[in-house]
Amino acid sequence: MKKTVGIVGANGYTGSELVRLLAFHPHVSLSFLYSRSNPGIKISDLYPDLTAVCEDVLTDQPEETDILFLCLPHKESQNWLEQNPVKDETLVIDLGNDFRLNGECGNRSFIYGLPEFNKKNLEGAKSIANPGCFATAIQLALLPLAEKGLLDEVFTTGITGSTGAGQSLQATTHFTWRNDNISAYKTLTHQHVDEVLKQLVSFNHKDVSLNFVPWRGDFARGIFTSSMVKTDLVLSDISQLYRDFYADEPFVKVSEKAIDLKQVVNTNRCVIHIEKSGNVAVIHTAIDNLLKGASGQAVQNMNIAMGWEENLGLNLKPIAF
Repeated sequence: MKKTVGIVGANGYTGSELVRLLAFHPHVSLSFLYSRSNPGIKISDLYPDLTAVCEDVLTDQPEETDILFLCLPHKESQNWLEQNPVKDETLVIDLGNDFRLNGECGNRSFIYGLPEFNKKNLEGAKSIANPGCFATAIQLALLPLAEKGLLDEVFTTGITGSTGAGQSLQATTHFTWRNDNISAYKTLTHQHVDEVLKQLVSFNHKDVSLNFVPWRGDFARGIFTSSMVKTDLVLSDISQLYRDFYADEPFVKVSEKAIDLKQVVNTNRCVIHIEKSGNVAVIHTAIDNLLKGASGQAVQNMNIAMGWEENLGLNLKPIAF
């Protein structure tokens, strides 16, 4: 029998991406799509790409389900759980940032859901805090070095598409502003820095300094990051370190060739490319911010927690042109 799924915040970008993925998942069925702002409207009327994929009507009345995804604005998931009690046996996966640093909520203890870092603890979990999009890209770039205690100071730049800012229209997401434009924002103060450092320090077993400059890009979806670290390791040894670390990970690929964002858009994959000049190594990563950086990773976490094949429902082809 298929497991029932509810999506709270189904009218947003991450919620609609979950609808798209779960509509074809062999082990689940969509039970309710919750929206406070659009009850009574078909999800396909908000997202025409879901026409003939899912015609469910959005509701503001949640139901009991086996699996619950929270796709709410940051700082709202905890309030929602307090106002809408969920049975203990329900698997709850939060895509916001409420539980990434402090995972306690009532009798639930949320486990950080970066599978390449925490897979064993995710098996059988009932409460999962899905990582942030930039946090995912940066951690996948640095985890192999952190495991060997090789991180001290890191300088990272990263560029993201407009969907990373959410569905609500803002001055910096308006087409006439975003088109043909690039700008830095939250320089050295991005909210994902603390999330990244918490995981890296636990792996690195010593303090790490992360200097992160994010950029807004002139495209809809995707993240490309470049992280610079000093190391005496030669390039071939670094590359082997990364290949060994990710050898059994179905969604991470270490490439010997230069990488492009289009290799990962519309997929749950992360591709990594490493370069080195002198004693500075540069680790490039590319992910889709709405999939490996959000909804795809949430489905990956669901599969692991439920004991299903990790890549179920996630065999997606990138958009080549």
